[in-house]
Amino acid sequence: MKTKLKNLFKALAKKPVLTYILLIAAICLAGFLGVRPLALSLSPSVPVSVAKKPLPIYCVNRNDNKIAISFDAAWGADDTDTILDILEKNDVRATFFLCGYWVDKYPEEVKKMYEGGHDIGNHSATHPHGAQLSLEQNKEEIMKAHNKVKDLLGIDMELYRPPYGEYNSTVLSAAKECGYYAIQWDIDSLDWQEHGTEHEINQVLNHKHLGPGSIILFHNDTKYTPDCLDTIIKGLKDKGYELVPISELVLRGDYYMDHEGRQYLKETTETTS
Repeated sequence: MKTKLKNLFKALAKKPVLTYILLIAAICLAGFLGVRPLALSLSPSVPVSVAKKPLPIYCVNRNDNKIAISFDAAWGADDTDTILDILEKNDVRATFFLCGYWVDKYPEEVKKMYEGGHDIGNHSATHPHGAQLSLEQNKEEIMKAHNKVKDLLGIDMELYRPPYGEYNSTVLSAAKECGYYAIQWDIDSLDWQEHGTEHEINQVLNHKHLGPGSIILFHNDTKYTPDCLDTIIKGLKDKGYELVPISELVLRGDYYMDHEGRQYLKETTETTS
């Protein structure tokens, strides 16, 4: 029997096209019979390519429909109360990334965010270009904002969004050494470009990357977001998504990133926090 199999393999090796056809036929037959071929059963959820360099968290690998909406606060505060009211009416908790100087200028707004059950995240002290700073300078930016919020609210923040979404290995190392998760986004509402209400709604609800584990970027002081936020939230819920703060979206423990910035736990590729 072994000799016959050996001769068969030798014959097939001389006819690669025939071998390919037989392999496809075998896979099709297995699918028809409900049998999963071994080669297709090995870690089907493992990402194709693990990141070769450090990356922040753009989105999270989840097997539920949880997503997060976030707001960067580095400008004014005129729309903050309106945004908080919309979130409360829709029973949604979000994540607000605050600059240190914004905390100094609008402490009462910060308290309202926290009392509303929202995440308070770190957006640096002065909104610099972190990639142009040293490790110690980046850490100083992070910790100055950290201490301002701790003095005001008595909490230790753990989520850091680099200003301008700009980062390099130094920025990410600084965040890690300060005890932070570095957070980006995979869906940009483009609210800061002020294209209009319909454009912003479409940009979020029909974004090609929208899916479980997505992180959506807004700003707390842009022209059209107060007018379209309610519609966007309702649209996301209609699609079956549950909106949670980023602190409830990210995976805790030993994790890695794929080449697209999606966070995975090392223990399993399909685990939720």
